[in-house]
Amino acid sequence: MAKGKRATLSDVAKSSNVSKSTVSQYLNHRYEYMSAETKARIEAAINELDYQPNILARSLKQKTTATIGVIVANLLHRFSTEVTRAIEDYCHHHDYHVIICNTDEDPSKEKKYVEMLIAKQVDGLIIVPTCQNMELYQRFVDDHYPVVFLDRKLEGLPLYTVVMDNIRSSYICTSHLIAHGHERIAIMTPPRHISSRAERIEGYEAAMRDHGLPIRPEYIKSTRIDEAIPELERMLSMEERPTALLAGNDLILMEVLSYMMGKGIRFPEDIALVLIDEVNFTDFLPSPLTTFKHPVGHMGRKAAEMLLDQIKTRQTTVEPESHLVVFKGSLQVRKSCGGPIPHRQAPGTQDEDEAIGMEQ
Repeated sequence: MAKGKRATLSDVAKSSNVSKSTVSQYLNHRYEYMSAETKARIEAAINELDYQPNILARSLKQKTTATIGVIVANLLHRFSTEVTRAIEDYCHHHDYHVIICNTDEDPSKEKKYVEMLIAKQVDGLIIVPTCQNMELYQRFVDDHYPVVFLDRKLEGLPLYTVVMDNIRSSYICTSHLIAHGHERIAIMTPPRHISSRAERIEGYEAAMRDHGLPIRPEYIKSTRIDEAIPELERMLSMEERPTALLAGNDLILMEVLSYMMGKGIRFPEDIALVLIDEVNFTDFLPSPLTTFKHPVGHMGRKAAEMLLDQIKTRQTTVEPESHLVVFKGSLQVRKSCGGPIPHRQAPGTQDEDEAIGMEQ
């Protein structure tokens, strides 16, 4: 072969003394009728010629690129990094590649990334949606395009979706604070147009009602991250300031900790604090933080499994009994509320890191 010329499938076939179709079967891992000697000759020829398959040409012929796209809302969010790692691990094990994009909660970026990934002929998408591109999402349904929504759900849209049981998570966290004697409990989340955030407020309100406590609108803050500190300052300057606070996710928590440390506010001495999420630095805080741990890795693997199943079976029509998979987690009791509740187990502390089934 001429120097500098790229080896072709024909070159490999000639060098290993087999047909091109046999080399193609080897490259596609179809070894059923292939002897060990033939496999060894083809492998030796590939290594000697430094043969690199033309992925695009193979994908056009096979109608697959063995690549998926993953679009997340914010890569700084611990959930995003953990879930994309789980997706990548699962896909790698199944010989699929992953392209990761970050929207920063911007619907125009989301639309641009979806169009770019489809133009690159990815086989399907896993999306943490901004929930502001309904026409785009409807196209997935109309075109029977393989897609899985993650972390957020959209009512009335028949797409496979994997989420947390956010209502239950928030309910348990609020009940834990109430069990510690708190009645003036606040909650702060990012803007509630996202289902997961609205559900965390819903769970908080349900717990307050069930325990006979008033729901005070001034204690419920749904705000942009860059406005969290001013909102928190206003809330903690009230005459009847809250004695406990639920941080709606890890990004809100970072703003809360920044404000508290700057003002010398301690927890649980000055205010009890619970995170409806998980972080990996809680034990390094002056008072270890009580958190709610969700099985994010399991969620990522389930989303990847559901997408690859759609791709491989070419079945994208949503089955009503299985389109929504909901995972539940468990309360991790530490000291930011004053420690464990004496004489009984705090609600939700048992190990429950598994899917709670599939809901319509």
